[in-house]
Amino acid sequence: MKKLFLLDAFALIYRAYFAFSKNPRINSKGMNTSAIFGFTNTLLDILNNEKPTHLGVAFDTSAPTARHIDYVEYKAQRQEVPEDIRLSIPYIKDIIRAFNIPILEMDGYEADDVIGTIARKAEQQDFNVFMMTPDKDMCQLVTEKVFMYKPAKFGAPAEVMGIDAVLEKYDIKRVDQVIDLLGLMGDAVDNIPGIRGVGEKTAKDLLKQFDTVEGVLANTDKLKGALQKKVIEGADNARLSKQLATIIIDAPIDFDHMHLEVAPVNREKIQSIFAELEFKQLTKRVLGEEPTTAAPISKQGSLFDADTDATAEPATIVSNKKTINDVAHTYFLCDTEAKQKELLTLLMKQTEVCFDTETTGIDANSAELVGMSFSFEPYTGYYIPVSATYDDALATVNLFKPFFENTSIAKVGQNMKYDILMLRWYDIVVQGEMFDTMLAHYLLEPDQRHNMTVLCETYLNYLPVPIENLIGEKKASQISMRNVALEQITEYAAEDADVTLQLKHILLPLLHENNLYKLFSEVEIPLMNVLVAMEMEGVAIDASFLNEYALVLQKEIEVSEKDIYEACGLTFNIASPRQLGEVLFDHLKIDPKAKKTKTGQYATGEDVLSKLADKHPAVNKVLEFRELVKLKNTYIDTLPTMVNKRTLRVHTSFAQAVAATGRLSSNNPNLQNIPIRTERGKEIRKAFIARNDKYTLMSADYSQIELRIIAEFSKDESMIDAFKNGIDIHASTASKVYNVALADVTGDMRRNAKMVNFGIIYGISAFGLSQRLNIPRGEAKEIIDNYFAQYPTIKAYMDGSIQQAREKGYVETILGRKRYLRDINSANAVVRGFAERNAINAPIQGSAADLIKVAMINIYNEFRAAKFNTKMTLQVHDELVFDVPLDEVEIVKPVIRKCMREAIKMTVPLEVEIGVGHNWLEAH
Repeated sequence: MKKLFLLDAFALIYRAYFAFSKNPRINSKGMNTSAIFGFTNTLLDILNNEKPTHLGVAFDTSAPTARHIDYVEYKAQRQEVPEDIRLSIPYIKDIIRAFNIPILEMDGYEADDVIGTIARKAEQQDFNVFMMTPDKDMCQLVTEKVFMYKPAKFGAPAEVMGIDAVLEKYDIKRVDQVIDLLGLMGDAVDNIPGIRGVGEKTAKDLLKQFDTVEGVLANTDKLKGALQKKVIEGADNARLSKQLATIIIDAPIDFDHMHLEVAPVNREKIQSIFAELEFKQLTKRVLGEEPTTAAPISKQGSLFDADTDATAEPATIVSNKKTINDVAHTYFLCDTEAKQKELLTLLMKQTEVCFDTETTGIDANSAELVGMSFSFEPYTGYYIPVSATYDDALATVNLFKPFFENTSIAKVGQNMKYDILMLRWYDIVVQGEMFDTMLAHYLLEPDQRHNMTVLCETYLNYLPVPIENLIGEKKASQISMRNVALEQITEYAAEDADVTLQLKHILLPLLHENNLYKLFSEVEIPLMNVLVAMEMEGVAIDASFLNEYALVLQKEIEVSEKDIYEACGLTFNIASPRQLGEVLFDHLKIDPKAKKTKTGQYATGEDVLSKLADKHPAVNKVLEFRELVKLKNTYIDTLPTMVNKRTLRVHTSFAQAVAATGRLSSNNPNLQNIPIRTERGKEIRKAFIARNDKYTLMSADYSQIELRIIAEFSKDESMIDAFKNGIDIHASTASKVYNVALADVTGDMRRNAKMVNFGIIYGISAFGLSQRLNIPRGEAKEIIDNYFAQYPTIKAYMDGSIQQAREKGYVETILGRKRYLRDINSANAVVRGFAERNAINAPIQGSAADLIKVAMINIYNEFRAAKFNTKMTLQVHDELVFDVPLDEVEIVKPVIRKCMREAIKMTVPLEVEIGVGHNWLEAH
């Protein structure tokens, strides 16, 4: 079968770019590669999954088309192309050419016209043609051999639309009526006017009666009232709109099927482009193998012979990044006690040493040590293998105890928290000044990735040996580090320590230059040791409660299922979004305007169903069912599997360098995601308990911390006074916004004011507030306007934050943590708006992060100094949880409160709520 795919380039590029808008892909050069990456993945999916015989990619050109000449306003409302997309286009075109795929474009014609013309010519030569675009106007071209191909979205499969699918989707008799539909209702995306006041439903009704735009206009006498007037007055616009919506199928472009034949990729060219963009996974996906390299340049010698001959001639470079094969280095294997003692003598003479551990897994509380590596001079490294037998391993590691616990020798590492925690299991407490390259880069470039490969590529123009070269890909066949050959692991491990030391010497001056060293040395590094202690401590889990609650939830799930079947009048798979949508919207007809997803099924997400909760009893029952299933599967059934076999406790892992705002995150379990807004969700906290009956859990939580911070930043006297006098801030806001006495504030007023108070931090709009409060947009706008009228200094602060970001390119927290906003001056309003909201929110969220981090450090130090047995075990958002001996409860309370209140000096008083209980729910 001759199978031709025609791709609408810009539609797919925009789709790819905005898919990554909340988490853009930024490479080491600071370039946003989201659009390139997303488009390339789409292209690969087509080639691999659909296996077309022919393929072409159509682009618009900058030249005006007949549509622009006939109607100046055509597409005039569209925002400027985001700068990141504009910079991406040349790379995307180079990638397309490297795939030996023709680029189809012609001045005076849009990509739609090019696709339409080629599609018509191709079907005449017996091709099956797939037009890959999300644009609905292309549906007019669908025939028995020409199909719409809407790309996959959110894991759902791609949607292929033939004639029947188009007719059903738009409720029309012929596909060419798509043009008439657009002529009547217009198209806001392309600024096609249509008839003012005629929407999709009315347009469909008119076409059922009169078939075409011309038919409608010829029968205005049969229309009545306001509709008749609209159609008569909009006749010229209807004719123009139909003309604008009609895709040209006879553009002067040839169809040369040989030119469009799928050909082998230009491997050399694609490797070069991907190397520049830092697309390592795509390189492997396209080329299928790692570049071949020569043997490593490595000298062997005495431990005391540290001459690395760094000026030696490098081997042939196989890419634009150097590797271990290109750089002269000397890495030593210290596999005897004599060599290890010689190394220890060397280490004890140093003022600064980089170290790293090799282990059997990524969970430091369950993995075993395989080896250790050290470096104190560039291009030199040492590797010490460690026995699989714990006692023998303990003896080897403890040989280096004098070095690790020497406070006068500075220690360097990458993600040191892991290595320090790993060594704790071998009775080593790492001490001395510390420098973590991952944390340094996190402060310098909070939105980028911080792994060693990225850092080496960025600052050393060097590509370290991938771990997959040693243990294989992440599949069942992956081997343990314990089984890697000594020669191979020596090169890998020593390289890690070597390049990390080199990175330290580059990153340290950058911290000073950017005024970040104080934050690094006084907050992030000390916090690392606090987190080590918390992770090693872990928390006890009540297994019997989890087992009992699992049974309770299972029964509730079964009852919920029956209730749904009864309410709907039939049985079906509730967990299937497609079946659920068909039942709710086709069978029960809950919402005649129900929207469908790109895959053609009804949207049944929580946001959709929540708005329909009062339409039918089945909707609330479905939401309840989903909550029950999620609680059971995600938490109740999973938590027992996370209990550590060594300690019989759960040890969450705190991530210090993930959230760009400065907030801590956690995983296994993810504490931040444990639901607390519903009664059933809160029950999960019962599973976290004190270690025994002589202990209790204590929860200390900042009260309304983000609002207090915005009051501090804005210096708003009214808000500060409310906090100082202990007045309910939400009631106070409601009193001002609604212009009523504090005593006359109703529950609804306070609820609305609370939503505004917190929404302002996130740049909430009138539309967003109306959606959350389920009130008219006009009322929501009035509430926001009144808010800013009553709190003008907050509006001034928000505007000032945006202005600072425009001038400096970043905003700062109370401790100088920077958040860079590269799109703050974008000409595209959507992109710029996202950056502006971050300019307002980042200093507030980041300052809250600074605050609790300093509090944690101070509490940890106070506890150690006083030799308390109380342990800090968990941190979630603005809350800390402690495991406290009963006889220390009243002693540690004032210490915790003082440390949290006085963490950072502020005008606004900080309030801390402290509770105790046998489990976390009771304590909170």
